[in-house]
Amino acid sequence: MTAELRALNARFINNFITNDVPGHDAILHKDFICISPMGARVSRDDYLAAWATGFDAERIPYYDYRDEKIDVFGDTALVRSTNKRVGLKDGVETVSMTMYTDIYVRDGGTWKCVQAQITPVQPANYPPDETIVAKYVKGEAQP
Repeated sequence: MTAELRALNARFINNFITNDVPGHDAILHKDFICISPMGARVSRDDYLAAWATGFDAERIPYYDYRDEKIDVFGDTALVRSTNKRVGLKDGVETVSMTMYTDIYVRDGGTWKCVQAQITPVQPANYPPDETIVAKYVKGEAQP
């Protein structure tokens, strides 16, 4: 079960990197909602519309996810991880991390993400590089 959720988490991230709206739509619950880092509730439709252009390898030359933790409680699962991103704007790089909690429910035997919540992480709490699960440079998965 954890392996299935780990694979879904990897797919979730890959969908972001590739701006794959249909692929991402397939793993979202019909009642999905996102809680943004600013605390805004983002509807499923608005979330998917933003997904189409959310990743740009020129703007985000480095991206990883790390410190993955998955807990299952019957037909509910919490998938938590932290993303590191290097942003590039006007030649200036910025480094930031956000922790996400994706809540999955088993619906008809299939895991569907019903909520994603994103929280900014302060540098003192950045998980170490040893916890990297996958990384992307200019949108390409790295070995």
